[in-house]
Amino acid sequence: MLVVTKELDPAADLVVDELTIRRVPVMRFDMGDFPLSMSLSVEHAAAPWTGVLADEYRSVRLEEVRAVYYRRPRLPAVSEGLQEPHRTWANEQALAGLLGTLYALPVTWVNRPDVDGMASHKAGQLPVAAAHGLRTPRSLITTDQEVARKFCHQVDGPVICKPLMGGPLEYPDGHRTGVPTHVVDPDTIDDSVSLTAHLFQEWVPKTHEVRLTVVGKEMFAAEIRAGSDAARVDWRSDYDALTYDVCRVPDDVRAGVLSWLEHFRLNFGAFDFAVTPAGDWVMFECNPSGEWSWIQNETGLPIATHIADLLAEGRP
Repeated sequence: MLVVTKELDPAADLVVDELTIRRVPVMRFDMGDFPLSMSLSVEHAAAPWTGVLADEYRSVRLEEVRAVYYRRPRLPAVSEGLQEPHRTWANEQALAGLLGTLYALPVTWVNRPDVDGMASHKAGQLPVAAAHGLRTPRSLITTDQEVARKFCHQVDGPVICKPLMGGPLEYPDGHRTGVPTHVVDPDTIDDSVSLTAHLFQEWVPKTHEVRLTVVGKEMFAAEIRAGSDAARVDWRSDYDALTYDVCRVPDDVRAGVLSWLEHFRLNFGAFDFAVTPAGDWVMFECNPSGEWSWIQNETGLPIATHIADLLAEGRP
């Protein structure tokens, strides 16, 4: 079993603990250590790649790997002593050699990073969700301030603006901040919209939100109820104001979510839904490599157990 992640990852820790209970051999590593403190020697003839991936503590024969749990590792990095443009070229070779070899293995992935990347863009997620029967908010992606204002007036209600993809703002001094969802005043929209693509959406009236974590075909749904104005707009902006409870997934949502995951060939997804006063579930997005350890800690939902079960089953 390979667990590919950064050094500090509570979610990966929980999965490794579960695999250890099952006595499943695990090699955990960060791709950022390759090739400086990791080695790869594999050979291809008629069969898939055979050979050894090793670091200073352990090694694994790739032909014995049954599954890969991939969790946002760093990219391979060669020696800083190598000068440009050779350093960039060598980093690309390292990535192609390591990740390309792993891609070729006939194993279970949670999730393959190329598939994960394709599925992670909201612009692609929403049409697929609607096509599979999930309700989605009316949305606009634009770089034009007049189009943005027109959209706000056509919606005839509150409109929010949110990032098109995840990731914090990282400042030169090392400070990091998120970019929260916020309600838009159409009169304040100016030509700064032209600086990059912006996502505008109708405000969805809601009683609460749901984080739905899906592992294979197993679903773990947690209600998220906001106790502050900031959290009611974007619950990620005020975790201290949140309360959680386990809830049931409606049958139509379950069917749509499973079809959505099958479309993108994913074994894992962390979905965000709003639940309206009428009880309808509205999908905002899915993070194919979303965080889940805090939901497990808050609710007791056995997410790590089921990820370990899926990985342990591996290939036949």
